[in-house]
Amino acid sequence: MNANRFDLVFTSRPARSATPKALVLLLHGVGGSESNLADMAAAIDPDALVVMPRGPITLGAGQYAWFRVNFTADGPVIVASEAEQSRQTVLRFVEQLQVAHGIASQRTVIAGFSQGGIVSASVALSAPEQLAGFGLLSGRILPELAPYIADKTRLTKLRAFIGHGEYDSKLPLAWAQRADQWLSELGVAHVTRIYPIDHGISAAMQSDFLDWLHGLVR
Repeated sequence: MNANRFDLVFTSRPARSATPKALVLLLHGVGGSESNLADMAAAIDPDALVVMPRGPITLGAGQYAWFRVNFTADGPVIVASEAEQSRQTVLRFVEQLQVAHGIASQRTVIAGFSQGGIVSASVALSAPEQLAGFGLLSGRILPELAPYIADKTRLTKLRAFIGHGEYDSKLPLAWAQRADQWLSELGVAHVTRIYPIDHGISAAMQSDFLDWLHGLVR
């Protein structure tokens, strides 16, 4: 399915019909690859096209990222220019997929784990007309995103899911609480769920996210 007309390398789980009823993008975390969320993709409605892109930055063999980040005692420090470049690239990629498969924005959802969730939130909050909603799975909303966030009148139809581990040692729970508060201030309807896990996606988190997703694009 990879072709020159797409800005990112990706793998996909095709819809069972020639005309997909929805488009779901799943973005991996830092150091991961496009195959990381294949199990989740397999559990999504078979009538949806599920696309798993690869981050544009190579960290090592089979290891990719959306932007570089250092985890310090004062919290994560990102390369903001790379995060912004990935936001723009993923937004173009979403548009390319929608055109290629004839899928409307209101039938498109983007979600990701950790850094993939960060990018998903960045794309959705800056270009809400392109998506029905986004999933933030053990991620955060970048403070650096503030200048790019759409105004409240454009965000009224966007929906979001936040899932986070209570004992997350990589991105502490406070990040999920900040995201929850920020979305409330922006008027973005959302669901927030906390799980008794470290940094990851538990079976319960995946199940809750999929229930939310299928309710959004049923």
